[in-house]
Amino acid sequence: MSSTTELTATSLLRFATAGSVDDGKSTLVGRLLHDSKSVLADQLEAVEHASRKRGQEAPDLALLTDGLRAEREQGITIDVAYRYFATPRRRFILADTPGHVQYTRNMVTGASTAELAVVLVDARNGVVEQTRRHAAVAALLRVPHVVLAVNKMDLVDYAEPVFAAIAEEFTAYAASLGVSDIVSIPISALAGDNVVEPSAHMDWYGGPTLLEHLETVPVGTDPSVEPARFPVQYVIRPQSAENPDYRGYAGQLASGVLRTGDAVTVLPSGHTTTVAGIDLLGEATDVAWAPQSITVRLAEDIDISRGDLIAAGPVPVPTKDVEATVSHLHERPLRAGDKVLLKHTTRTVRALVKEISYRIDIDTLEQRSGAEGLGVNDIGRVVLRTAEPLALDDYTDNRRTGSFLLIDPADGTTLTAGMAGEAFGGALAVAEPQAEEGDWV
Repeated sequence: MSSTTELTATSLLRFATAGSVDDGKSTLVGRLLHDSKSVLADQLEAVEHASRKRGQEAPDLALLTDGLRAEREQGITIDVAYRYFATPRRRFILADTPGHVQYTRNMVTGASTAELAVVLVDARNGVVEQTRRHAAVAALLRVPHVVLAVNKMDLVDYAEPVFAAIAEEFTAYAASLGVSDIVSIPISALAGDNVVEPSAHMDWYGGPTLLEHLETVPVGTDPSVEPARFPVQYVIRPQSAENPDYRGYAGQLASGVLRTGDAVTVLPSGHTTTVAGIDLLGEATDVAWAPQSITVRLAEDIDISRGDLIAAGPVPVPTKDVEATVSHLHERPLRAGDKVLLKHTTRTVRALVKEISYRIDIDTLEQRSGAEGLGVNDIGRVVLRTAEPLALDDYTDNRRTGSFLLIDPADGTTLTAGMAGEAFGGALAVAEPQAEEGDWV
């Protein structure tokens, strides 16, 4: 094992859960935490007390995750909540995201950094619109692994044909979106079947439990195979007597590996130079890899400021014309002609929405007219024109430097999450831009 691989190998899995309202997602998360011994005694005691007050004999494990009062009262998850737990085999960061269609944007937030998504389905209802929406979001955000958890199998007599039909339908739909790694698991979160312990009621199922799969699914990438991308966050110039000529560029290495002596290109200016030194935690080092936070010193004095990108390997071509698939997050529609701010890594520029090329019908994956703009939770294709060139990678190549946000310049509200380049593995065609640009850019 190389030193890079050795030091970056991780037993950490970031994953997100998604499911429609009443599919039992909170109960599943609670069951997972409870049966993996990740619940503190006082937390469990509080849940047992609250359950008894409600007249329930057994503890309602959903109460372990519904932290907001409104969530508990309505029986739905509203906010994204991050849970941290560990087993002897792996550490986990779980993004517990809402299932209600109104909060699909919160699922986008939770899944944006996830390496695995658990999509929950009620065995009685099968694949519904929100299931397709969650699969589409996972595909759009390039979540590498997807688990279909068919819940409430106890309510369909643990019938294998019910599970098989749902798994077949979901797998076909997700595969059409470009999702390649799909694992289907029949579970009962309420009874505990196949969540942590194998079920005694489904001897026809020979696969892993949900926890076994989470513990063993391969995660992480070798940064040495990715091109280096270093968005500059801050320029350090102490100008002190001890360091009269020090000039360093601080930030987090978004991808790849940087070594002293590497040839790099500064974007968008296009200037080339070499890495003269790297500082990590106040100490000089010869090599750094994503996602370490470092300070880079360059061999030449180049005009570099916050928002510039120091890149090695194949570098993106800076452009003012951005075509992207977006997930609209705000009640305020996004329309052609809107003037927005575009935030890409540490850079924020003015931009114009030139065209809403189309909106995607989540049920059929067909392209619908974008003439009315994009409403909240809509997924669509847009063409943007920026005031300054951006060094965007395709999202399929780099989730960090291929993503961006659109922001309302009037009040700073986040409107839209965008992914540059092709989406859904190129399964959907791209419309040609037609709109004229305005004087905003």
